[in-house]
Amino acid sequence: MTLLNSAAASARFTNVQGRPPARPTRESTSERLVIAQKLLLEPFGLSDAALSRALGEITSYGVDDADLYFQYTRSEGWSLEEGIVKTGSFSIDQGVGVRAVSGEKTAFAYSDDISEASLLDAARTVRSISGAGKAGRVKTPARKIASSRSLYRDLDPIATLGSTAKVKLLEKVEKLAKARDPRIVQVMAGLASEYDVVLVARADGTLAADVRPLVRLSVTVIAEQKGRREVGSGGGGGRFGLVYFDDAQIGHYVDAAVNAALTNLDARPAPAGQMTVVLGSGWPGILLHEAIGHGLEGDFNRKGSSAFSGRIGQRVAAKGVTVLDDGTIADRRGSLNVDDEGNASQRNVLIEDGILKGYIQDSMNARLMGVKPTGNGRRESYAHVPMPRMTNTYMLGGDKAPEEIVASIKKGLYATNFAGGQVDITSGKFVFSASEAFWVENGKILYPVKGATIVGNGPDALTRVTMMGNDMRLDSGVGTCGKEGQSVPVGVGQPTLRIDGLTVGGTA
Repeated sequence: MTLLNSAAASARFTNVQGRPPARPTRESTSERLVIAQKLLLEPFGLSDAALSRALGEITSYGVDDADLYFQYTRSEGWSLEEGIVKTGSFSIDQGVGVRAVSGEKTAFAYSDDISEASLLDAARTVRSISGAGKAGRVKTPARKIASSRSLYRDLDPIATLGSTAKVKLLEKVEKLAKARDPRIVQVMAGLASEYDVVLVARADGTLAADVRPLVRLSVTVIAEQKGRREVGSGGGGGRFGLVYFDDAQIGHYVDAAVNAALTNLDARPAPAGQMTVVLGSGWPGILLHEAIGHGLEGDFNRKGSSAFSGRIGQRVAAKGVTVLDDGTIADRRGSLNVDDEGNASQRNVLIEDGILKGYIQDSMNARLMGVKPTGNGRRESYAHVPMPRMTNTYMLGGDKAPEEIVASIKKGLYATNFAGGQVDITSGKFVFSASEAFWVENGKILYPVKGATIVGNGPDALTRVTMMGNDMRLDSGVGTCGKEGQSVPVGVGQPTLRIDGLTVGGTA
């Protein structure tokens, strides 16, 4: 079971169709290595030779793979409620994870003590996974810098705005929200910034580094009318500085939150039954992420536990349906210059014109399945093992105007925002809760509805797509994906979609 949580739906989007990934430069890759070495190696007296010794302790016992993952993270958060900035937080975390892989087995140790003694101790611990049981001579491989991308700036977003300006930004959010409508009785806002630096040293001599800025602004409002209260939310962010949140951007987020809350004040109980469902563009792509994306991750397919296992080359979706996982989109929340195993991120076509083309892979599952890694080896932190995870997952657009798609509904649901969902990987069954939806009859939107849940089967739902809009959009930068207790930032997206014969659980 998996769950993707988010504060809100869309605001200002980026259309990524036809957009080539940013090209790496040797200079930018080297600069990131210098930053990582200064933060993660030099203060602790670690050299390139020390990393080689630690890896040599592991590989001398005949393991299939090994790596060292160093990480330095500085994060800050501010929150406003009832007109007051009530909480502020600041933290620094750093450490190293040491991994050895033998066949399907993984041994892992981590420590917040970054020292050669700690590294060697962890290396001696994880090498016991090997069946060899005895050390042998291993030639130290020559160091090589991993290929990389240049998708975002090497900046510390925390330093891009002063503390006073951060407080004023949150106060502006509240002022704008309350000015939008007198029915807005409460406003909550949060501002988060993170500066994340990682360095990966692999047993094959590969050295990789990344400097990952990440910011997010969230807005939640409560509207009240005749004793009824409803909640609306908005927000977004990405891999850039806090100056991104200018007046226009803040206004987009506030409008999204306020409009959602006011719409739900007039919502009626949702009808139930099997019906046509039209999904809006952008954030409703969480359904694609959960119901389809997780089922295409390499570990589930290697083990045969996914509904998509063994189906490469087969039709798994309606004609025209093309699904990608793309970690190469500039400044996006889910993008990476390199993944957490030192592999460059990629633009991976998973389903093309309805045909399954491939899976999302990390290094271990790729090796065991006889394919190449796809740049999707991700981990929450140095204290976690990597696994195949999504980056920015989306469906390409079609040729229909969204208005035409809505107008095609005889009786059905038009869902424009979701609160989250769950999926069973093995069966493909999913359930999603719509936070903003409308009842449509004879092509006309009649009224908003509340309490609608969409139930279905991922692979089956893909075959029921009958119309695709020309308005493919990504979410505004709010997604967080959970898998096996680990959370990582992700992006989702899709065009407006018509799916026939989905089951809607309502409250009417």
